Amino acid sequence: MPELSPESERGRGVPPFGLAEVTGPSMVPTLYHGDRLVLQHRARIRPGDVIVLRHPFQQDLLVVKRVAERRESGWWVLADNPYAGGDSTDYGAVPDELVLGRVRLRYRPPKPGQRSPLAVLRWLLSAVRPVFSERSARSASRRLRAR
Repeated sequence: MPELSPESERGRGVPPFGLAEVTGPSMVPTLYHGDRLVLQHRARIRPGDVIVLRHPFQQDLLVVKRVAERRESGWWVLADNPYAGGDSTDYGAVPDELVLGRVRLRYRPPKPGQRSPLAVLRWLLSAVRPVFSERSARSASRRLRAR
């Protein structure tokens, strides 16, 4: 994801959507290494949402985490993979100004050499998925079980 200019970070000139790439296992099973993300800047953030933010101690490093709750000092974020670490249990609550956006979609890039029409069709059908908040995913699974 390209660096944002100071003007962009103040709210002027920021496009409504941006792209990021997942590296590492902290969000498994929701997101995997190599997944690409479409994020919405200036979106309303709620507990359960997956967000992209600047690391509080290394602000040139972008991280993807799930929002657990709102605290007085900022957002408490956690990794979906409890064994990976690198979340608010290590660095505390994240201030609002470090949150870049809410993740809306994830997609897997096509594999190199994937050219047959059937392979491309399979990729198209499985590569793009919305990223739901934890609440939405839970309520959707309840509806499916109830039928």
